[in-house]
Amino acid sequence: MSYVITGATGALGRLVIEALLARTAPGEIVAVARDRAKAADLAARGVAVRIADYGRPETLRDTFAAGDRVLLISGNEAGRRLAQHSAVIDAARDAGVALLAYTSVLGGPAATFSIAEEHIATEQALLASGVPYCLLRNGWYHENYTGALAGTLKTGAVIGSADGGRVASAARRDYAEAAAEVLTGSGHEDSVYELSGDTAWTMAEYAAEVSRQTGREIPYRDLPEERYAALMTEAGVPGPAARMVADADAAIARGELASTPGDLARLLGRPTTPLADAIADALKEPGLS
Repeated sequence: MSYVITGATGALGRLVIEALLARTAPGEIVAVARDRAKAADLAARGVAVRIADYGRPETLRDTFAAGDRVLLISGNEAGRRLAQHSAVIDAARDAGVALLAYTSVLGGPAATFSIAEEHIATEQALLASGVPYCLLRNGWYHENYTGALAGTLKTGAVIGSADGGRVASAARRDYAEAAAEVLTGSGHEDSVYELSGDTAWTMAEYAAEVSRQTGREIPYRDLPEERYAALMTEAGVPGPAARMVADADAAIARGELASTPGDLARLLGRPTTPLADAIADALKEPGLS
């Protein structure tokens, strides 16, 4: 039996592997990646590396083994993810894995924004497969916002179309540690976890915290959804991606990412990382202090 992480060289995947290395021996961990070179550092630490591609089902045939506990990290190719995820689910089912956890989206079927559509369809495919499952319905990451701090400080404003809606975000590392806990723990089969931060905040509150920590006046500028998407496109974001981000902000305004059921903190056995801590860490990056 191995703990198998797909998409292992991505930002979330690497953090999951770090969390697993704190819990188990490297030889029990398998990193699944498309590019062996990108996983060379993991191999050097004793983690097994298997090469496979979500978009090439034939490469997945020998990726899993009976009894494995697998984390399927959702792909990032919008419009292709259902087919890619289904290929992983089929390969896991055929191998007889003991658990397949999937990084879905907060709210699951109740989510109405476009980013959620392929997640919802993947959940349905996983449930229909008969594979023991765990749905990790991840909320937003702090890093969705702190990762854009350079641009925020350059423009002098936080810009969005979330109105006064609240976001119960948490650190990417929080979600990674929860995934590792599910893989290595017991009793998580056929379970659903709504994962989010302990505290939901508004964009105006986020801007106020950035202002406090930088000593600058950084307001929140709320725009209509269409104008926000257009502004991102003008800045170089591809049109479809810009529309998805603006659509997600509209969902925030409707309250769809504000839920704080406490599942994430319970899996972690500690409070989730405060947004203020994430901002402080981001501001330590060169050029942001």
